[in-house]
Amino acid sequence: MGEGFFFIDILIFAMVAAFLVFRLRSVLGRRHGEERQRPNPFAQQPPRPGMPQPVGDSDNVVPMPGRTPVEPPPPPPSDGPVSLEDAIRQIRAADPGFNERQFLQGARGAFEMIVQAFAAGDTPTLRPLLADDVYDQFALAIRQRQQARETLESRIHSVESVDLTAARMEGRTAFCTVTFISHQTHVTRDAAGTIVDGDESRPEEVVDIWTFARNTRATDPNWKLVETRTP
Repeated sequence: MGEGFFFIDILIFAMVAAFLVFRLRSVLGRRHGEERQRPNPFAQQPPRPGMPQPVGDSDNVVPMPGRTPVEPPPPPPSDGPVSLEDAIRQIRAADPGFNERQFLQGARGAFEMIVQAFAAGDTPTLRPLLADDVYDQFALAIRQRQQARETLESRIHSVESVDLTAARMEGRTAFCTVTFISHQTHVTRDAAGTIVDGDESRPEEVVDIWTFARNTRATDPNWKLVETRTP
């Protein structure tokens, strides 16, 4: 008799458990393999379309064109040089959307894109990133390399620092000079694939000083490279 009641108790518990499972499944749903994954807030997000992609390299081993100023820098104003802080304030007054941190992030992306595009001979990528006279120098160097049937392999192994080291306003145009310190390798190969310059196994420290400019009244938010040089 006791065993009969024990069996009935087990049956009742099993029915209660089955009911609870059914209710939970109706509330929580079942996994079917097509659920959207929740994003990891600490994972690096992929770059958005149109944003600069990190890339390549540049240096003195294989000098990039325009390493000397395209034009001599203008003389300082008669009332004395303007400090970097004051120059940044002037740029912000002309362009309230200017943000130094965002600008430096964009400058680093442009630096890597330009170095990679120059090595690859990718003039369509270079065109919107460079001022006309700088583009002409880059395009000439690429044509000369192609005529010699040589290829350039460049790689930026690391970027140690990206610093805004100078700025100024000239009329409506803002100029920002950025100093990049990086480790890079550059190798030039002839038509047969033989290395004629550079060492791909020995990264060297490179200091590049690039000046970007933008018309603060223009609707185009992009800056263009107007000068490249080394110390």
